[in-house]
Amino acid sequence: MEIKYYIGVKFDGGKKAYYFGTDIDGLRIGDKVVAENIRGIQVGTIVTEPFDISTYKSELELKEIVRRATDDDLLLQKENKKRASQAIVTSLREIEKLGLEMRPIDAEYSLDGTKLTITYVADDRVDFRELLKILASIFRCRIELRQIGSRDKSKIIGGIGICGLPLCCSTFLPTMEGISINRAKNQMLSLNIPKLSGHCGKLICCLLYEDDAYTELKKDMPRIGETIKRNGVIYKITGMNVLSRVIKIESEDDVEFVNLEDIKHLLGKRNEKPKL
Repeated sequence: MEIKYYIGVKFDGGKKAYYFGTDIDGLRIGDKVVAENIRGIQVGTIVTEPFDISTYKSELELKEIVRRATDDDLLLQKENKKRASQAIVTSLREIEKLGLEMRPIDAEYSLDGTKLTITYVADDRVDFRELLKILASIFRCRIELRQIGSRDKSKIIGGIGICGLPLCCSTFLPTMEGISINRAKNQMLSLNIPKLSGHCGKLICCLLYEDDAYTELKKDMPRIGETIKRNGVIYKITGMNVLSRVIKIESEDDVEFVNLEDIKHLLGKRNEKPKL
């Protein structure tokens, strides 16, 4: 087969699109196709228009779409989901019998049923060799046990965030970046780690969303600790609200909240060179 196009495909439970090559004409966004990913042969959904293969610039080798999904493929996919749900229950029962410190949270069959991928969470590494033997004898297919971290667990299970909306990681975020406490500091948030943590126990992803805006807004803000003279009294800058552009200043006997423009005016007067 000569590849004529490359096209983006998403699989159930995934937020990221993967590119596949094909010679099938007339594929459109929303069409179902059969393709092979790391979990075996699966039904996926086309999420991009076909691109001419001559425009493909990546060094990654393109796997080929196997075929358009048939009604039988879609029916088999539905049956596999039911079987996967039961596989989680069976796996949990066998894990408890063996006394292993792990918890299965998701399972997925390949379309042809030759491979079962079970995703689990655990605090430490688990010796699951005996479990693999037992599960292989029960399900009579290739078994892959895949350990994931707390952030991936939240992405799979989902939930409601502190904003009252479904978790970003389980709805629209294709990838999850590492979040550092420096982002919270940059946004001048109280460093209360429990309040800044999401369902996964890590710092909330939404610290990313406004970080660049805070960085830009702070460019013309004075430094914390700077001193100014106002109405004959020396004040120190002790806080600021970059959104409302209000600066908090304190003296030994007084605390005031002053507009940024007034502070700039006072700082400008302080820096003026005396006239000769």
